[in-house]
Amino acid sequence: MASSHSAAESNVFTLRARYVFPVAGPPLAGGHVTIAGERIAAVGATTREAPVHDLGNVAILPGLVNAHTHLEFSDLDSPLGSPGQGFAQWISQVTASRGRSTQVAATGAEPGTAPPQLSAPTSPVVRGLAESLAAGVTTVGEIAVTGWSPAPFAQAGIDATVFRELICLSPARIPEALAIAREHLAATASLGFQAGVSPHAPYTVHPELFAQVVALAAAHDAPVAFHLAESPDELELLRSSTGPFHDYLAARGFWVPGAIPLGTRPLNYLRQLAQVARGLVVHGNLLDEEEQAYVAEQRARLSVVYCPRTHAYFGHPRHPLQQLLERGAHVALGTDSRASNPDLDLLAEMRFVASHFPQLGGEAIVRLGTLSGAEALGVEKSCGSLVTGKLANLAIIALPESAADDPHDLLLGASRRCVATYLRGRIVAGALPV
Repeated sequence: MASSHSAAESNVFTLRARYVFPVAGPPLAGGHVTIAGERIAAVGATTREAPVHDLGNVAILPGLVNAHTHLEFSDLDSPLGSPGQGFAQWISQVTASRGRSTQVAATGAEPGTAPPQLSAPTSPVVRGLAESLAAGVTTVGEIAVTGWSPAPFAQAGIDATVFRELICLSPARIPEALAIAREHLAATASLGFQAGVSPHAPYTVHPELFAQVVALAAAHDAPVAFHLAESPDELELLRSSTGPFHDYLAARGFWVPGAIPLGTRPLNYLRQLAQVARGLVVHGNLLDEEEQAYVAEQRARLSVVYCPRTHAYFGHPRHPLQQLLERGAHVALGTDSRASNPDLDLLAEMRFVASHFPQLGGEAIVRLGTLSGAEALGVEKSCGSLVTGKLANLAIIALPESAADDPHDLLLGASRRCVATYLRGRIVAGALPV
């Protein structure tokens, strides 16, 4: 990490850019953001006492919010499997990879070796957090597995909501899974992170466990992340207990006949998930019209987290993003993981949406990657937009030299990357232009 300029080392300073995107209002040409300590002191106006550093041809955005990711796979150089393959087949490859990845994610050590220091380059979570910060992401919704450690998050200083993943189709193991959830909600809160739970998906979680986890989360005012309506294989299993997922689970001795009632729909899960204050419907690729309408009706409690490039990797039918937004549903963006995505660059996800859903407009797309994600995680009072009093979490994005009637086109239509990231008023990745 390069050292910052002398102005940024003082307690109060102002950054000026070609454009500032507050998200809470329209873009500001030649805009200013004044920072005092960890907080934003002013947006748009300068303070006489604050030294001004002109960053030139860049955009200042709120720190980006990745509402859904699995950092345990951040050591992968390329996605698992091949584009367009069957989802159940891909899950089997994830399971095989996870045997090594789970321990590495927590300790940076290969199974059977002594744990190295936290900064060891082999730690996938450390790598993923560093990659996220370098891409301007300052807030993440992370899915944590057995053996996860809070240490990398504390070291990175990133704002994290850590969802403890629960996988259990066996009725006999429900008490054990609930104990894991209770322990996580208690322990993580004491460490200063927002704690959440993630009953993984309909095909890996017994309906009774799902109901009890939702009740537990509601009692703790904790968010819940749930993979739902992700693939045709999932819908077939819910509908008829047949198909690739049934075969995959049965071959491994995991399938429990009768565990999922025939004719189950994503809507059944949505109605339960709406009992919590913040329910994240991860993916939602195949929500039908009735389910889209229900998500919109429950927008104060339910958010769909669309992972654009992961969706494209599997060749799923077109995502109902536009229909969801037109109905008034709340939608945020995530990267998922490097198991299905080439990187953890949320700005690249936003640009993918801009190229595939141009009718949405730049303002709506930038909101998807910032304030909407913060709202989905329930942290919008501290981040997600550039507003006086919020944390000074900023993404500094290089802009092309060209002009545009809409400055959003400069941001979303180019390939320029994040050059610096501020977290609570301090540069934590990259360096400012000189």
